[in-house]
Amino acid sequence: MRPSTPLLDTIMAPADLRGLTDADLRQVADELRAETIDAVSVTGGHLGAGLGVVELTVALHAVFDTPDDRLIWDVGHQAYPHKILTGRRDRIRTLRQGGGLSGFTRRVESTFDPFGTAHSSTSISAGLGMAVARDLSGGSNNVVCVIGDGAMSAGMAYEAMNNAGAMHTRLIVVLNDNDMSIAPPTGAMSAYLARLVSGPTYRSLRETAKQLARKLPKFWKDKAARAEEFARGFWTGGTLFEELGFYYVGPIDGHNMEHLLPVLRNVRDNGKGPILVHVVTQKGKGYGPAEASADKYHGVSKFDVITGQQAKPKSNAPSYTSVFAQSLVAEAASDARIVAVTAAMPDGTGLDRFAEAFPTRCFDVGIAEQHAVTFAAGLAAEGYKPFCALYSTFLQRGYDQVVHDVAIQNLPVRFPIDRAGLVGADGPTHAGAFDIAYLGCLPNMVIMAAADEAELVHMVATAAAYDAGPIAFRYPRGEGVGIELPERGEVLEIGRGRVLREGSKVAIFSLGTRLAEALKAADDLEAQGLSTTVADARFAKPLDRDLLRRLATTHEVLVTVEEGSVGGFGSFVLHALVEDGLLDGHLKVRTLTLPDSFQEHDRPELMYAAAGLDRAGIVKAVMAALGRPAAVAGVRA
Repeated sequence: MRPSTPLLDTIMAPADLRGLTDADLRQVADELRAETIDAVSVTGGHLGAGLGVVELTVALHAVFDTPDDRLIWDVGHQAYPHKILTGRRDRIRTLRQGGGLSGFTRRVESTFDPFGTAHSSTSISAGLGMAVARDLSGGSNNVVCVIGDGAMSAGMAYEAMNNAGAMHTRLIVVLNDNDMSIAPPTGAMSAYLARLVSGPTYRSLRETAKQLARKLPKFWKDKAARAEEFARGFWTGGTLFEELGFYYVGPIDGHNMEHLLPVLRNVRDNGKGPILVHVVTQKGKGYGPAEASADKYHGVSKFDVITGQQAKPKSNAPSYTSVFAQSLVAEAASDARIVAVTAAMPDGTGLDRFAEAFPTRCFDVGIAEQHAVTFAAGLAAEGYKPFCALYSTFLQRGYDQVVHDVAIQNLPVRFPIDRAGLVGADGPTHAGAFDIAYLGCLPNMVIMAAADEAELVHMVATAAAYDAGPIAFRYPRGEGVGIELPERGEVLEIGRGRVLREGSKVAIFSLGTRLAEALKAADDLEAQGLSTTVADARFAKPLDRDLLRRLATTHEVLVTVEEGSVGGFGSFVLHALVEDGLLDGHLKVRTLTLPDSFQEHDRPELMYAAAGLDRAGIVKAVMAALGRPAAVAGVRA
């Protein structure tokens, strides 16, 4: 049964909020929270962050003239209430479903989403660009960036703030402080001070004092400036932001509309230059199970609103992430030089287990992938064995450091790459599509891809033993195939694949967890009289050239299969075939990759089917190479 939302039902767009009283806005916020909880209980998604900004969302849309005033949410996790208020309520129960709303802000989805944000710490840079464009065009609209305290751990946010402060461009940054507690608890006094320093009287007096100070001798001018900064920093905090050139307002209670609304109105009406408004919120606010949860229900599957019980399907197979974590702990138990590095994702990468076992050897550096990579390089330079565990999509953020600080110096940094391949509901912004291509072009780099969870155990052991340079191994999100795990991983020979099934007509050369689909495709091909070999490359680089030559010279069709973009494993195979003079009229080659496009979110199995990387797609590619129709039941013709 859906919650009763009589006032929210009258809000078709943010403009409808601007005719309401402040008391009515409080009621809208309460109803919006109930609607958000109910919607996410149906779809799953990121609940806690959105619940923490319900009042802030209502206040921002009520005070600012969106979409003419640009409102940028840093990371879309917190934008579900925003979507409900901006004409998408009728589709909010399609969140992260195939054909439905994205879990993040998207420019193509709404004019109220001026910038797509799925990776953190980008909002201030984008907002500054929009503000400068406004100034160049002679505009007067506001640009507001809402960024979380976790995202403020990334250097990019400070680079943008430093630039904005130096340019003195009109820009409003709202710092949503919900976890790190970078300021003291808020209350009546801090709320009063925030209203005071954001108001025209104080700012006018401050500007007058500055004008007077400019007429003083330099010594006294400097003293006066420091005294004013110290006094205001003492009472309100924010000296760091002042040093970056921002006028600091706060901290204020982000759930108290009586505090939020007057401050935001002051900021809207009385500001020049960049302003930072510091609001303190509670992640998961207003929903008991989320407030009581350690992660405040950051990411949830479908759940029962009354009990908070999540409907997580049971699996007989462990997740790849947990297999990696267990294997790394086992290796580290016998090698004190193994250390682990993550960038604000200890739970997501499984390194929370490593931290429990070896608390002094695990390092969470915050949302700072560039730093994570070079930090790991420094550890490697001193003889340690760092495992820098990042999602594929986040490793992209540290690419220059991988090139310059790791590969060029040939330092043995280990890169466990989680979420390789498609990730389903999180869509194109989080798909691990490009790492094979962007790492494979680097000299000194070794790249492995686990075909199943047992192979992942072996690859952890291989990476731990490999000291000749950087090495990466990739594995997907979700559960394994359910095979028995070895007690301890064996060290694989670098650059050697394996053959799982021998045939004579068709060769399927697989990299990664599409191997299971390749074996099923081989069954279908055998049923049509096509003798099929299935090989697991294990290594994208160095490629097993001996195995490739054998496959190319003894089969009529060679099909490569990978969970990566154009330019990856299939391209490496084609390059090797050309170099060895094996691309003649005898051999028919097909390379199956993810499409050269950004795939929309959906269930992973449907996305892989659309990409032609399932059983049917592999058979279809073989039949096309042979000029024959795919006639097996269930196979697309």
